[in-house]
Amino acid sequence: MNDFNQNKRDFLATSATAAAGLLIASASNVSAAESSSQAAPKGANWMITEIKPKPLSFNAAKLKGLSANLIESHWTNNYSGSVKTLNAVNDQLSQALANPDTPAFLYNDLKREHLIRTGSVILHELYFDNLGGNGKADGELRSAFAKQFGTFDRWETEFRKIAQGLGGGSGWVVLGYNTHFNKLENYWMGDHAHFPVGTVPLLVMDMYEHSYHMDFGAAAGKYIDAFFNNINWDEVAHRLQATHTKTTS
Repeated sequence: MNDFNQNKRDFLATSATAAAGLLIASASNVSAAESSSQAAPKGANWMITEIKPKPLSFNAAKLKGLSANLIESHWTNNYSGSVKTLNAVNDQLSQALANPDTPAFLYNDLKREHLIRTGSVILHELYFDNLGGNGKADGELRSAFAKQFGTFDRWETEFRKIAQGLGGGSGWVVLGYNTHFNKLENYWMGDHAHFPVGTVPLLVMDMYEHSYHMDFGAAAGKYIDAFFNNINWDEVAHRLQATHTKTTS
């Protein structure tokens, strides 16, 4: 029993060190692809799919109140870092599954990391894609929000309040369409993994300190204002329309 616990501690310590190293690795050699792409699985390595970072869909220098340095650092160090880590975890999972002697608890530790890194990659892509706009929602979208929340302003008040509560900490604020209850809802998210089943994210806001500290320090409220000034509402409307198309088809 002692040997079992010692092996587990040794594995976790080694994994944590490796993951930290991967997160700070340079992304300078990452290929610029149109979107996250995957190489075709081969043979026994069916689980290994090389994911490539999705390039920004806007000119970071043209955002209002968010510096290009902040956005580029966020994309390179945090988002691309998660892509690298997810690729490494997929490789480790493939090797661990191929080894019949891999203990189940070790495999589950990798699956937990796989869940977190998958969430980080997808949420970051949604976040960057819903930036680059003029921050003004059109009348049709405002009406859709009003039907659910009473008024558009009431939706915004709740979304901002969740974000303010995450200031100085870590997590995400997500407006989602819950396909189970057929309604729009704002959600608090932590650790890239806490999200209701059957919910499609429409608007995603990163509230980890790396998303704003370079520009605003601890003044998370100023970042929230800047985020709203740069929301790409056309992208949000497209996501909402795609959701309705899927649920009615």
